[in-house]
Amino acid sequence: MSLSIAPADNDQPASTGFSLTPELIQSILTHAKPLGHNESPDSLNLGFGFIYYGLVRALRPPHIVVIGSGYGFSVTCLALGLKDNGWGRLTFVDPSYSVLTDGPFKTVGGTAQWSDAARVKAHFGRFGVADLVTHHRLRSQDFFDGYAGLGLPEIDMAFIDGSHAYGDVRQDFLSTLRHSHKNTYMLMHDTNIYVRELLRHAGVKRWLRKVATHKDLFEVIDLPFSSGLAMVRVRENAAWKALRPPLV
Repeated sequence: MSLSIAPADNDQPASTGFSLTPELIQSILTHAKPLGHNESPDSLNLGFGFIYYGLVRALRPPHIVVIGSGYGFSVTCLALGLKDNGWGRLTFVDPSYSVLTDGPFKTVGGTAQWSDAARVKAHFGRFGVADLVTHHRLRSQDFFDGYAGLGLPEIDMAFIDGSHAYGDVRQDFLSTLRHSHKNTYMLMHDTNIYVRELLRHAGVKRWLRKVATHKDLFEVIDLPFSSGLAMVRVRENAAWKALRPPLV
């Protein structure tokens, strides 16, 4: 796999084009199977997918980390932004649990989509982004525990969509934050699944409320459509050190 190096701000490469043709959008909707991203397949509308792609084009992040994905919708839309920018890399973390073999306490609707490296490469290859995506078949905690050893740079943009249990959402957010910096953008999916929140089967919204109280550290926008999407901008370098007392 070849990794692009971020150019200096005054040496931005020319765009390689605009990938989102009607044919590719149809392929994304068919094979990357968005789940709760406010999409509308009948009108070739990627919903939040356009936000993912547009943010990458506008902000030009060198390194994106995605935690969890059912069929790769967020990964694909974000990676297409990198492709059309002409540089950048995406690190994808998912242990590839299956609800059939691992049970509902480890995953909700998981299908072991990411168990075979060749199939993972082929899946993202159909969208032209296989060389930009590196998949780590790990639990997010294990991934972050070994982050330094992987030689990865700081995180410029993150998409958090792993386990929705409150403690796991909190851990994924704080672990991502430790490797982020001022003006990192952290996207959180499924902020609008109220029944699961009421049943304490999910805690994304509950965690987001905690984050939003720290206005000196974060700016938060929540889009309560379909399954919901939040965008969190980190306002300070080493923000995780400033959490006194820590978010709980």
